[in-house]
Amino acid sequence: MEKIRLKGRKLLAEALGDQYLEKRDETTNDFNRPLREFSEAAAFGMIWSRPGLEKKFRSMLCLAMLTALNRPHELELHLTSAINNGCSIEEIRETLLHTVPYCGIPATLDAIKVAERVLSEKGLLPMNADG
Repeated sequence: MEKIRLKGRKLLAEALGDQYLEKRDETTNDFNRPLREFSEAAAFGMIWSRPGLEKKFRSMLCLAMLTALNRPHELELHLTSAINNGCSIEEIRETLLHTVPYCGIPATLDAIKVAERVLSEKGLLPMNADG
């Protein structure tokens, strides 16, 4: 299982960066360690590493699911992952817009606000005079 977890950590570092993983390790403690190790092994080592879907497409699925679940903190992380996995701004926008009929306007509005903030902070989305 440790081999799978280490494979997951490699994918996690590729998706969110070494700095994210270092900060995650610094804040890992006896209480949160079991969940973090499980997510590294299960989500990344077992699911993200599977063949059949490109990382970019997996990222878009995560954006849609996190919008549906209204999980802005995780959405923020997965926006960074989506960018690092090759998603364009248009693909991110279209993925979020695709959630409107399935999740509702309030959920998508919240997701769009998070995306605008994250993409602007990364210099990927210019702010207009009204924004």
